[in-house]
Amino acid sequence: MNKRLRLIFFGVIVVAVGGILFWQKQATLKSEAVTINGITVPPVPVLDAEEIAQGKVTYNQYCVSCHGADLEGVPNWKISQPDGTLLPPPHDSNGHTWHHPDTLLLQIISDGGLPENGNMPAFSETLSEEDIYAVLAFIKTSWGAEERDFQWWISTTQNSFYE
Repeated sequence: MNKRLRLIFFGVIVVAVGGILFWQKQATLKSEAVTINGITVPPVPVLDAEEIAQGKVTYNQYCVSCHGADLEGVPNWKISQPDGTLLPPPHDSNGHTWHHPDTLLLQIISDGGLPENGNMPAFSETLSEEDIYAVLAFIKTSWGAEERDFQWWISTTQNSFYE
């Protein structure tokens, strides 16, 4: 199994297991560290206003044509197209972006999506690492508190499931 497929496979496992553990506990991660089933998760970090502003500019230049000005994606984004690909998903709370850890989201922005899933281009040759992080910070501003908490929990604990 290639590295990208393994990462997606482990991401799905992390989301499934993490979601069960997270929602069982119904913990809020906003102001203090929380320990869930022996895993301590630090508080959700405050997003940097300058990074968000930079991310918004970069998003508007490179992402808005596919994912929409309000991060709403394309209607019927969950329906496979005749060639088997998917349309650009929303990046707000209505989408599934917040189900994935930062490492996977950063990889998809950098390397592009899997060709069999869609037409997400790679931006590693176009954007700096700083720009890529800023775009993700901007995307996170469109999530509700529960989605942000869950995504932070997944991002923070993902390595615990690989050991």
